Amino acid sequence: MSVTVMVLVLELVGTFAFAVSGALLAVRKGFDLVGSLLLASLAGLGGGVIRDLVLNTGVPNAFAAPQYLVPVALAVLAVFVRLIHEDRLRRTLLVFDALGLSLFCVMGASIAHEAGLNPIATVLLGVTTAVGGGALRDVVANEVPQIFNPHGVYAAPAFLGAGATALLLEGGLFNAVSAVAVAMLVLTLRLLALRYRWRIPLAVLKRG
Repeated sequence: MSVTVMVLVLELVGTFAFAVSGALLAVRKGFDLVGSLLLASLAGLGGGVIRDLVLNTGVPNAFAAPQYLVPVALAVLAVFVRLIHEDRLRRTLLVFDALGLSLFCVMGASIAHEAGLNPIATVLLGVTTAVGGGALRDVVANEVPQIFNPHGVYAAPAFLGAGATALLLEGGLFNAVSAVAVAMLVLTLRLLALRYRWRIPLAVLKRG
């Protein structure tokens, strides 16, 4: 599998995962089908649109290539007919969000590298791609964005994934196997953070 095809697959699967999280949030908020489609589109496509605007490569892929709309439509449909729904622990949304995060940090970093960005910029744009759609989803739904939620690290695994991807790319070791391995590492860390409520220190030390 070529790197270009692999990145496209990662983006489409990640788009579906993020779109599911948006559709599930719409259900939780009591939105109608149009609201579900909007949140799913913001979550699934928002990070990629931000990335493409930063890279200034022309019309963002989400608007230039209709295949990016297919996973969004499938996600909304799957939630609408209850093929995918929140479990009793209300963690399904966060699991799909974690899956999207893990795939998008790898894909975003690889696209940034291909565009000629330096390693630091590659990492930053990889993280932006990973967290951008979820942040848009949560802001529109009047939720605290996951990136600002102190209960469960969010951006840190994305930084790790984007950093590992940048190192692999610089060393010429980036391929389908290494990409999936990095994505699985990010996914595992995010799920463990949710399970055990890991957290980043607050912005100011508490006085004893």
